[in-house]
Amino acid sequence: MPIHRLSIIIPVFNEDSTVYEVLKAVSDVHLMAGIEKEIIVVNDCSTDESEREILSFISNFPSEKIKYIRHEINHGKGASVSTAIEHVTGDFIIIQDADLELQPEEINVLLKVAADENADAVFGSRFLEKGRAEKQKKRHYAANIFLTRFSNMFTGLKLTDMGTCYKLVRTSILKQITIEERRFGMDPELTAKLGRLKRLVIREAPISYSYRTVHEGKKIGWKDGLRSVYCTVRYSWFN
Repeated sequence: MPIHRLSIIIPVFNEDSTVYEVLKAVSDVHLMAGIEKEIIVVNDCSTDESEREILSFISNFPSEKIKYIRHEINHGKGASVSTAIEHVTGDFIIIQDADLELQPEEINVLLKVAADENADAVFGSRFLEKGRAEKQKKRHYAANIFLTRFSNMFTGLKLTDMGTCYKLVRTSILKQITIEERRFGMDPELTAKLGRLKRLVIREAPISYSYRTVHEGKKIGWKDGLRSVYCTVRYSWFN
């Protein structure tokens, strides 16, 4: 089935130092095979100048026709994605964080795999090829590998990077899945729920990764790791 339009969801919470640059990078990407681009930004009640940066970009580049949604109360990344899904019109959906850890031009890598292999979902793996991910803390790398392997045990998938932000999923499938997790538990939840749909074609594609520190704004922590374990068990077996 050909891909005509891609919906790019950008959840934002206190990313005023990077969100304008991310929006510019996403807007500048020319998608393969003439695929149209739909950008949906959800500002999750940021308390910094993120909204000013977003509105400034929209004003400067009105031709991009960005859909902008603002939460009046902070709900979390999972909730922001759920809000955006209600407004998408594309054939596929992908999530783009509002930081600079991933390279938007590599979205085409995932699209090519989806098109070539008629995949229902493509995960962008930071660890599929050695040398793709820039140097990061050993404990962060180890945590990602452990959580991915733990997830694989329950889902039966053979992923190398469950926690990746870049999950390209067919819209018709994602709209059937209710995302219950409000924060970063969304990643293991979505992986588990996709894994339970046994007839899906799920693939991976290598992507680059520029690790960001807590000082630079990284928000995920050890509590989210524990939540990931809980979510994997819950949504694989009991939901």
